Formats: sequence, structure tokens, C-alpha cells
Amino acid sequence: MIVRDFNDIVANERDRVVSDAKWSSVRMLLASDGMGFSFHITFLEPGSEHIFEYKNHFESVYCMSGTGSITDHATGETHEIRPGIMYALDRHDRHTLRAVEELVMACVFNPRWPATRCTAPTAPMRWKRAERPERHEKMDFPKHTVEKIGGTSMSRVNELVGSLLIGEREGAGLYGRIFVVSAFGGITDLLLEHKKSGQPGVYGLFANDDDDHGWLDALSRVGAAMREAHGAVLDHPGDLSMADEFVRERIEGARSCLFDLQRLCSFGHFRLSDQMLVIRELLSGLGEAHSAFVTTLLLQRHGVDARFVDLSGWRDEADLNLKERITTGLRDIDLSTELPIVTGYAQCAEGLMREYDRGYSEVTFSNIAALTGAHEAIIHKEFHLSSADPGLVGEGRARKIGHTNYDVADQLANMGMEAIHPNAAKILRRAGADAAGDQCVRSRRSGHPHRRRAGRDPGRRDRHRPWRGGAGAFEQDMVGVKGYDATALEALRRHNVWIVSKTSNANTITHYVKASLKTARRVIADIEAAYPQAEVGARSLALVAVIGRDLSGQRVLGRGLRALDEAGIDVVAAQQSPRNVEAQFAVSREDREAAVRCLHDVFVSEKGTGLAAAA
Repeated sequence: MIVRDFNDIVANERDRVVSDAKWSSVRMLLASDGMGFSFHITFLEPGSEHIFEYKNHFESVYCMSGTGSITDHATGETHEIRPGIMYALDRHDRHTLRAVEELVMACVFNPRWPATRCTAPTAPMRWKRAERPERHEKMDFPKHTVEKIGGTSMSRVNELVGSLLIGEREGAGLYGRIFVVSAFGGITDLLLEHKKSGQPGVYGLFANDDDDHGWLDALSRVGAAMREAHGAVLDHPGDLSMADEFVRERIEGARSCLFDLQRLCSFGHFRLSDQMLVIRELLSGLGEAHSAFVTTLLLQRHGVDARFVDLSGWRDEADLNLKERITTGLRDIDLSTELPIVTGYAQCAEGLMREYDRGYSEVTFSNIAALTGAHEAIIHKEFHLSSADPGLVGEGRARKIGHTNYDVADQLANMGMEAIHPNAAKILRRAGADAAGDQCVRSRRSGHPHRRRAGRDPGRRDRHRPWRGGAGAFEQDMVGVKGYDATALEALRRHNVWIVSKTSNANTITHYVKASLKTARRVIADIEAAYPQAEVGARSLALVAVIGRDLSGQRVLGRGLRALDEAGIDVVAAQQSPRNVEAQFAVSREDREAAVRCLHDVFVSEKGTGLAAAA
């Protein structure tokens, strides 16, 4: 049984008393009391007026004394407040509360408030616009980590409670961490488009559908998938009910927004195409907000003071840049007593998806680590980074990568094996320099770390990765003439083609690119139009690379060519740059897997005597 004296709390437990903007609240019950709800006595000064909106809490309020009124922003209705009146915010209603005489209110919140402090995304929105932070520099936090959990791992977040999130930690050991979470596995595919197959989700159907049925049905499928996802990780009926209501509110809100936008664009002065990037960002935020909210409920149910930090900008009128968005969401958090669960998507004036598209969560993660001055930034992966695909070289032969650096991370990203988004790595690398090299990235599963250090420590880590094809231009008159290369690059840029590598000599330029055959033909047509005498063509190839932190002295190019020749594999082209971090071998698509196995045997497996022995 819990018995507390109101006057004793006011006199001796000031951490349970919050005062702001002409109101004060005495928190009689909080999350740490384990009751499943929180109970507050709130005082509003006479003549004061307050705009509130609890985005992630339900509240019921009973007037004990005083008079005033409450106005529902959605309907415009105003109701009298007097002793004996109760109101309940069953739809997270945005409202204005006015006190004619001093109002004394008894308030019950569900879910429970995790701590006495407030943060903008979960606390009442007191103003029409969020305040801009005065400073954009690093926030003053004690030593801590920022950790990101990907979508596949999030789908089993209930299992992570027993290891990563809580495990054997207790007391202060639970805190000193900030978690940035992706959407549950598959949700973003349903919202936008399938990452691999390209099958359109809500976004694609909304952009191309002639009627409402396609995207409306797709949005309903998203809601069902979200409920299925949190139903698999939550087991308490109260938590399931709150998660269901969260999904309902977000899905219906998005549905109304898209309907309104369609109606607006039915007038000739507005173009739907101008708003498609905004729509993509709106939809992206739904998945991350859902997973962060559910994870917060799960941790609170296990007695952790977790706080849901929603950076998605949902129903937020403030026009903040990324630094301001992050600072506003995190600046008043006490990392010694609270565990922030932060959305991987952050709505901002720059528009994360404009530059990073679906790499936005790692960019959010890296900016949070940089702005908070994190001691360590950790990415938790579902699978280890390995020396090669275990499915190709055998699980017993592939080696887990224990340590590498940012240079290798960049090479991997260029080859399509993105351990971390290149822009995220750049942000962390720069922040690490500011922090005297104290920051690193780690990708971990079952306790095995993968560090990515800013330094260039020697040793090797190898990766073999096939690529798509090569496009080349031969022009006899190219010798000594400038402009051919610039024309080819402009054509590739115009058609948004990813360039993996390039070579050139006196009269030939070859780009190794990732592109569809249709796109390659368009690039070729553009170059032929500019240089009608040139011979321009493309062929399908696989680019297999040996990547390491320092390959100097290992004769990688020569040994690789000899091994491939002995294996009967024809090499179309090969190159190694003076930086000695990568050697590339272009082979036919049919020889791709054989080339991977061959090079892995030479440089990594126990058969080899070179790089594996030198590591």
C-alpha cells in the first residue's frame, strides 16, 4: 500500500513538484510507483489561460475547486469548469483551459508519467509554436552512449529487454543511454515502397492512383501490420490498448491529411507534385513513432523510467531545423534517471529524405550522438559484418569483422554493403575529432562488437561484393581534349546513376555503375548525342573487391589476379588505388560467386597465408 501526504510532498519532495507558465502540479503517483497510471493535483492561477495537447497520454480531470472553462480546438465547443465537473481527453484533444478563479484539479494520466520533468513531444504543448532552443551547441550531458536499433531487431524488441535494453542492469546501470529506433520490420516498406522489389506502398499508390481505394486500402494494411507488430511484443492488456489507440490516432490523422491535400490540389492553383516529398516524410515518421512508443510502454511495464521522444513533428506547428528539433526533444532529459526512446525519423526544415531518403534514421542517430557529445555511438545489427557472404563461402569459413575504421565503412557503402550511411559516418567522424577522438561506432549482436574507429590503424578486413555493370566510351580524338569526362559525368548525374568506380586512358573512359539496363541506355544515348563519333557501349559485369584498413605491402592486386587466373576466371579489368584500402576485380556476372570464393580463400580463409596472417 502507498500512503502519501500532499503537504509532506510539497515540503520535502520537491522533485515531485513541477511549476511552469502559471500552473503547478504535485505528482502524487509516478511511473516509479508501479501503479500503471500517474495521479497529480494541479493548480492553475486565476486569470491564466493555457493551451495543452498530450500527444501520447490520455488524461481524465476532476475539478475540486475554482471556476473556469475548457475549449476543444477540434470542435470549437466551450464547456464550463466548476467543482464536480470531470472531463476526459480520450482523443489526445488539443484544448485551451482558462481559470477564472484558481482551479484545483485532480488528474489521472495513462500511460504514467515516467519522471517529473517534461519534454516537448510528450508533455503538454503549452504554446502554439515550440520554443526555439537558444543554443545549438552540444548539450551538457554526462558520459553516455547513443545506440540505434534497426527494424529487423525491433521486431523482437521484447527479446532485447532481457539482453540489450535491461538484461542484468539495475538501478543507475539502466540509464546513461539514448536509444534511437527504426520502425518495426516491414512497416516502412508498406508506408513507402518495398526496398528490394519496389512494390508501391501508401506513398506510391497515393502518387499514382486515379481513385482513393488503392492508397486507402494500403494505409489500412499499415494499421493492421502495426497492430500485429506490437501485439507480438506487448502482453499487458493496458499496454495493448494504448498501442492500438496510438495507431488509430496516427493512421486516421494521416488519412485525414491526405484527403485534405487531395481536396486542396483539386484547385488549379495547387500541385500535388509539389507536396510529394512532404507526404513521404509524413508517412515515414509514422513507423518510427509507433515503434518508439511501443518500446517505451514495454520498458515502463518492466519498471524502467523510459521516455518516448517523438521527433517526427506530428501535429507540431514549429518550423525547426534538425539541430533545433533534436535539442528541443532532448534538452531537459536527465540521463541519470531516464531512458529516452527516440524516433529514428526527425522532421526538420531541411527535409531529411530530400538528401538521405531511407537512410534518414542513421543520420538522425549520428546527429544525436554529435549534439549530445556521446562517448560512444553504437549500431545494433541483426547480423555480424562478415568477411564475405557466409552463403557463398560457407558459414564456417566466413569471419566476423571485429574492428575496422571509417575509411573501410566508406568503401563498403560504395560497394552496396552499407554498415552505416556515409553521411552518418561523416557526422560521427567530425564529432569524434571535436571530442578528442573519443567517439566510435559499434555494430553488435549477441555481445560481439564491431567498432569503426576514426583512426587508420593497420591490419586488414576484407569484403567481396558483386556489382552491376560497366559503361565505356572510346573516341580516337579524345587525346589531349578536355570535356569528354565531364559530359559523361553529367549524363550519369542527370539519370541519378550510382558510380562505383572509373578508369580512363588516352582515348577511353569507363565507369562502373549501379543502374538498370534502361537507365544505362539513356546515359549512352545522351553521350552519343554529344559525341556522335564515339563508340559508346555497356556490358553487365560483377565488381568484386578486397577491402582492408591497410593493404600496403600485401601485393593484393598481383596475388588476386594470379589466383583468379589459376581458377580459370577471366578478369575484364582490375585496379588498386594508391590509398591501399581497396583492390577491385571486374569479372563476368557468371563468374561472380566463383570469384568471391577464390579471393576469400586467398586472403581470408585458413588456406590463405597473406592478409589473414597479417591481421
